Amino acid sequence: MAKKATAAEPDAPEQGEQAGPELSYEEAREELDNVVRRLESGGLTLKESLALWEKGEQLAKTCEQWLEGARAKLAVAMEEGDGRPEQRDADAPF
Repeated sequence: MAKKATAAEPDAPEQGEQAGPELSYEEAREELDNVVRRLESGGLTLKESLALWEKGEQLAKTCEQWLEGARAKLAVAMEEGDGRPEQRDADAPF
């Protein structure tokens, strides 16, 4: 019987996998790219495809968390630059 994870003890990674939050952005993006390639290549069972899809969803979420954190840091840095918010280009992504 598997034990429940506590706040101080996160779920252990599955066999041969790293935990999502411990991956760097680059590692998560590279793994996601590999997942997409495997899915696109075909030849997988439905069960294998679903497992890869779920892994891809988690990797995409990890990448998004990293990007959101980077955007937040940039926003703070831009506002702290001279004590006032700078004029931004309307086409800027953030």
